[in-house]
Amino acid sequence: MKRRTFLQALQVGVASATLFNGKSHGMDLTSLIDRTSADKELAYHRIQEIKFSTVKLNYPRLVGKNARLDLHGYGPTVEICCIITDKGAMGWASLRGSKRDAEKIVNELVGKKVSEIFAAHIGTLQERYIPFDMALHDLAGIILQKPVYALLGKEKPFITDYYSGMIYFDDLEPAEKPAGIDRILEECRYDYGVGYRQFKLKIGRGHKWMPFEEGLRRDIEVTKAVNEAFPDCEILVDGNNGFSADQFIAYLKGISGTKLFWIEEPFHETVADYQKLRHYIREEGIETLLADGEADPDQQFLKELIQQKLLDVHLTDIEGLGFTNWRRLMPELQKLGAQASPHAWGSLLKTNYTAHLAGGLGNTVTIEGVTSSSDDVDLSGYTIRDGKLIPPSTPGFGMPLLKKI
Repeated sequence: MKRRTFLQALQVGVASATLFNGKSHGMDLTSLIDRTSADKELAYHRIQEIKFSTVKLNYPRLVGKNARLDLHGYGPTVEICCIITDKGAMGWASLRGSKRDAEKIVNELVGKKVSEIFAAHIGTLQERYIPFDMALHDLAGIILQKPVYALLGKEKPFITDYYSGMIYFDDLEPAEKPAGIDRILEECRYDYGVGYRQFKLKIGRGHKWMPFEEGLRRDIEVTKAVNEAFPDCEILVDGNNGFSADQFIAYLKGISGTKLFWIEEPFHETVADYQKLRHYIREEGIETLLADGEADPDQQFLKELIQQKLLDVHLTDIEGLGFTNWRRLMPELQKLGAQASPHAWGSLLKTNYTAHLAGGLGNTVTIEGVTSSSDDVDLSGYTIRDGKLIPPSTPGFGMPLLKKI
């Protein structure tokens, strides 16, 4: 694209991305590049400046406890980076890892051609530059005037289901006068109005916040109540490793007849416990997916669980693993017969990045929703239709930055 044409096209707006901290699945890919016309376009731009700032995201309500953690609050302040080129392109993202670590490598990036750091058909080319991985995807989309899902190979995105990931133990709040199950149903009604047709219910109240038997009864009551109140919706449950295998089977017995779309992290993953759970659900004729890999993921062990048909859905965080590493992992999962649903809790930015990953690569069974508003980011490009999340066709991640950096 000629410089004048690029600057004119840039007026449609800029987009966005996110990075976090976690174990990587990637490697140095510089030597594997087979240069494309897109990469030649990226070579026209040199990185001129990298700026750091924050954006504030706001939840529509207080998000309470889960099986292990206390109140989750009203929404995060997310550290971001903006990458600006000498031709006037700008991509931005929340950082993967700390600002301190990212600042250490800024001088290595400034002055480099974008194509020395990023290839459209691969992603970020060196492991050490992964802190800027999401921002580089956004920047490449801006330069090439393509949504990120199109960089991944789909002119029209794959569209998949979308669940509310914000239904915590809000029946236990406020502590001095707990609201009870009606609060959970109220939240589900709100989320239904947003457009969700899947609800993920946090369970495991008896792990930390209630006596076990009392907590188990409440988990069962909440699950049944939501199932009865929303017959046209699917229910997912997430134990946040708050059960033993036998305790979780007791929960399943308690909700007998209630269909679950998936079971997420019922206990810390072991072969023996997942064998016990898989055997039980098969014996009982329960049709559900087993999903794991969010908390402290061991990628090799998760692969072993998938190979043994003990795990159906891989959940490692979209930022924790990194967008480039997810691009590499997804084909491996497809070969193994497993699906993906990258963890996105905490930030709607992560949800929207996942929509592009799913849109470009498919094989994503559902996407975690974190309903949010912001004065710093234009989030309006993403739409919900029939319980599915649809990413915008605008360049990059399609989230213009409203805040002046």
